[in-house]
Amino acid sequence: MMFVIEFFRVRGTDEAHATLDRVEHDAADLEDAKVRAQSLFETLDMPQKPDALRILDHSGDEVFFWSPQYGGS
Repeated sequence: MMFVIEFFRVRGTDEAHATLDRVEHDAADLEDAKVRAQSLFETLDMPQKPDALRILDHSGDEVFFWSPQYGGS
C-alpha cells in the first residue's frame, strides 16, 4: 500500500499546520508505515524540527496522527 507521510509544525495560537516535508512510503500495512514515519521524524533532514506527523492513505484520507507532545491516534 502506498502512504504519504507529512511532517509539519503547529502554530500555537490557532493550531494551523505548516507542512515541512512529504514522503511517499510503500508499506505492507499501516503499522509498517507508522514505524517508518516515527523513525523519519527523528532522522529526516528538514528546514525546521517538526511538531507532528500524519499519514495519509492512497485516497488522501488521514489514517494516523502522531506527535511527541500529543500522542497518536
